[in-house]
Amino acid sequence: MSEPVIAQTAPFVLEMEPGTYWWCRCGKSQDQPFCDGSHKDTEFTPIEVAITEKKRIAWCGCKHSEDKPYCDGTHKNLR
Repeated sequence: MSEPVIAQTAPFVLEMEPGTYWWCRCGKSQDQPFCDGSHKDTEFTPIEVAITEKKRIAWCGCKHSEDKPYCDGTHKNLR
């Protein structure tokens, strides 16, 4: 499998409203951290996330987290 594009080496920390969101796994989306369909020329697919209550989320920006789609600090070890 190919490596995703690193969108940024920090999380996207956002206040999220309840709803369904699609987290970009490929790193190519212009609507980070969410999918805009840019993965269509890759083997990546977005991750669906259903949020049931308003909350702050640290979305992974480096696309290498072991806890996708959430930040686990992996970006601190990327070069």
